[in-house]
Amino acid sequence: MAVKEKVSEAAKAVKSTAKKAVKATTKVAKSAASKKDKVVLAYSGGLDTTVIIPWLKENYDYDVIAVCIDVGQGDDWKAIKSRALKTGASACYVVDARQEYIEEYVWPALKSNAIYEDEYLLGTSTARPLIGKILVEYARQEKAVAICHGATGKGNDQVRFELAIKAFAPDLKVIAAWRDPKWNMDSREAEIKYLEDRKLEVPMKKDQSYSRDENIWHLSHEGLELEKTENEPNYKHMLKNTVVPEEAPAAGEYVKIDFEKGIPVAVNGKKMDALKLLLELNKIGGRNGIGLVDICENRCVGMKSRGVYETPGGAILYFAHRMLEHLCLDRDTYHYKQQLSIKIAELIYDGKWFTTLFDACMAFVDKTEETVTGWVKLKLCKGAIRGAGSYSKYSLYNESIASFKTGELYDHKDAQGFITLFGLPLKVRAMMEQQVGEGQAVLKSKKLKKRPTE
Repeated sequence: MAVKEKVSEAAKAVKSTAKKAVKATTKVAKSAASKKDKVVLAYSGGLDTTVIIPWLKENYDYDVIAVCIDVGQGDDWKAIKSRALKTGASACYVVDARQEYIEEYVWPALKSNAIYEDEYLLGTSTARPLIGKILVEYARQEKAVAICHGATGKGNDQVRFELAIKAFAPDLKVIAAWRDPKWNMDSREAEIKYLEDRKLEVPMKKDQSYSRDENIWHLSHEGLELEKTENEPNYKHMLKNTVVPEEAPAAGEYVKIDFEKGIPVAVNGKKMDALKLLLELNKIGGRNGIGLVDICENRCVGMKSRGVYETPGGAILYFAHRMLEHLCLDRDTYHYKQQLSIKIAELIYDGKWFTTLFDACMAFVDKTEETVTGWVKLKLCKGAIRGAGSYSKYSLYNESIASFKTGELYDHKDAQGFITLFGLPLKVRAMMEQQVGEGQAVLKSKKLKKRPTE
């Protein structure tokens, strides 16, 4: 027994020494790994960013920190996080930024009436600054030296991401994979082969070849038949959140929206937070074919691009907000804001959210919204929106003045003096032209046509 016990104890000692050696080796390996520089990757779980994880490790020898930012894409984030880790990411964080996105980015655009080139409600454009900012936040927390994104060299998103990063972290390196000289993949097939050669999972999307961007505000479509402007969009094949207008219910639907200082707070009399409110309006607008836009827009990188946008809830809110402003803003303020709205839309589209000019413009907008409180009722029918009434306690509409009946506050005769002064420059000019015998006011002016008298 004594011999057996000694042998057993000796075996235990050897086993213990082996364990210590393994732990020491692991500790050394971890220590070596921890000395690697870190890069934060904007990770969507799609093919491009999945390829970028091993590509970064091979070409830059970085620890890759994948960051997924949920702005309402409706993705399976648990599966996406698992894919990132399996593909080689050291860590993967998922941020639910939907409420923040709506309240701090969508609502300011809405209050501004910002619409790019008369049509586009800035769905992708409003989300990118927030994504860029969150990437910087994680880069600081992780003490990363670089941020990487998978935007192509032809699109607007590369500009938007990088301007946001520059605004908060001018010291961080930005790696744009598609512009990097070490990137040698130029097609989907090449990316798939890259993953297969490394025996890594290939994320395959549904059988749809449109290039899409989706969030809680909108869904965009590019590619396929849209690349030829002569083609009508194949709406039945394309649309995901909106029915084709001609297939929407013939009876249509009424919707009532309450606003407080320019911000929507209730639908059909029911108070809701920003996320629930937008989800509800997306459903209402979607089933009535609301918010479809087909536009060939000017990208900030210099080329034109055709896209189809689904923004059902957004289209309803923009229409309602404008109606309420028609009640609550005076003429000079409204007209000046119309001009500023164009500039704000351009700033948002170009990724200049975190600029002094944008802040200054928003200060003006916030002032205009102080009295934009009340409700608007709309009728939605087969893709169309029309007003069905509005009210605000701050309304500048005065029935006694606006009525065709003569009231105490307005005398029709008062208009005579106003028109005399308002038209004085025109009259003075015409008198001068008659005196010198030149111009449109001369007796035989060529601008005056001879009309038949019989």
